[in-house]
Amino acid sequence: MLNEIHTYMETTNKTKITVETTVALPVAKVWKIWSDPEDITKWCQASPEWHAPYADNDLKTGGKFKTTMAAKDGSFSFDLEGVYTNVKENEVMAYTLPDGRTVHVTFTAEGNATKIVETFDPENENPVEMQKGGWQAILDSFKNYAENK
Repeated sequence: MLNEIHTYMETTNKTKITVETTVALPVAKVWKIWSDPEDITKWCQASPEWHAPYADNDLKTGGKFKTTMAAKDGSFSFDLEGVYTNVKENEVMAYTLPDGRTVHVTFTAEGNATKIVETFDPENENPVEMQKGGWQAILDSFKNYAENK
C-alpha cells in the first residue's frame, strides 16, 4: 500500500502533459474514427514499426476500452486500457488508466475542422519529453489516417 501511495503522490505532483492537433474533418466524423475499434487498429501507433492488432471500445461513461499496441517484429507489446469517467458525444472523452493516471480528450469544432486536445498524467518510467513525443506521434498518426480515409 505504501508503494501505491508513493506512486499516486508522484503522479499527482507531476505537471500534466498536453498534445494537440487539428484535423480537417467535421467533429462527428473525427469522433467516429477516433472511437471505432476497426479504425483504432489502423491509426493507433507512434511509428511505422508499431501497430494495434486489437481494439475494443465501450464508449460510454463507465465503459471500458482496450487497445493492444505491438512492435510489428513481435518483440514487444502492451495493452492500453482504461475506464471512461466522462463521455459527451462529439465533445469529450475522459478516462482513468489502471495505475490511476487520468486522460482528458476534447474535440472542438472549428468550422469543418476539429481541434483535438489530449491532456494526461505522465507515468514515472520515461522522461516527460519522451512521453509527450510518443502521444503526439500517435495523435499525428490519427490525423494522417483520418484525413486520408
